[in-house]
Amino acid sequence: MGPTVVEYSDGIAAVDSGHVRPQLDAIHLVVEEGRVAVVDAGTNQSVPRVLDALARKGLSPDAIDYVFLTHVHLDHAGGAGLLMRHAPNATLVVHPRGARHVVDPSKLMQATRDVYGRAEADALYGTMVPVPVERVFEATDGTTVSLAGRTFAFHDTPGHARHHNCIHDDRTGHLFTGDMFGVSYRELDRDGRQFVFPATTPASFDPDAFHASIERMTALRPEAIYMTHYGKVVDVPRIARDLLLLVDAHADLARRHADIDDATVRLAALEDGVRSIAADECRRRRWGVAVDRIGDVLGLDMRLNAAGLAAWIDAGHAHAVAPTGA
Repeated sequence: MGPTVVEYSDGIAAVDSGHVRPQLDAIHLVVEEGRVAVVDAGTNQSVPRVLDALARKGLSPDAIDYVFLTHVHLDHAGGAGLLMRHAPNATLVVHPRGARHVVDPSKLMQATRDVYGRAEADALYGTMVPVPVERVFEATDGTTVSLAGRTFAFHDTPGHARHHNCIHDDRTGHLFTGDMFGVSYRELDRDGRQFVFPATTPASFDPDAFHASIERMTALRPEAIYMTHYGKVVDVPRIARDLLLLVDAHADLARRHADIDDATVRLAALEDGVRSIAADECRRRRWGVAVDRIGDVLGLDMRLNAAGLAAWIDAGHAHAVAPTGA
């Protein structure tokens, strides 16, 4: 059986990358007149899934013109180098701050091992394959790229990561948002209503930048966004409002615990706090999962959020003035 593929309109599809569990990590394909852009690349283990999904569309790897990376965290970029080896015509398009890490992934791999521990990081991601520098194109803010006449604009959107771009599709007006709009898993849906939770992953969480980026992207008035975690999400203004309130709740949590000197004690308190934020949101919004089962869906994200808040405290930012609410 091939990978799970969800077909949307206008040549857009989501391929389940197979990372960790079903419906956690999506790779998006855009097909225009037989040419392909791949948005995010999952891990090395995801590459056969992308190739299989293309084959089911009657397309070969030669049809891939671009691999767009929203950012270079390994659940998005870990498979990029291996995918590029299979796609001889492809150019990899990435934020300038991320470009050096796809050419030489050694520091990125080490940073990931620092967050997860070496054994877990290697099991999750393997070893990222370098991309030849001549095949890498740096997308600065406002850069546009054409796929068979279909234009994609890249927007510098820090807050989750300093090397993050959101990608605007001129055909639909929709956005590919990586982790900038957090996570919205389909298990949380209830009666067709979708919900969101922020991603404050180490080590670049910045609530002020988060607000600015989300407000800038919602000003484009997209009717839908495509999230790596997971798939197509609509009702974007409400999602954005909920997200920014939750970003502020995370920042406030970090400020309340910034004076705990023992890093282990502080991290445990942050993890408890993130779980409380998620439980409160589950009750308030009536998520499609019971409060006592939130960890089944958000367990990894909550752990990473706490680690990201700890990194924000360690960087000396948690005593700053709270951002203006959404």
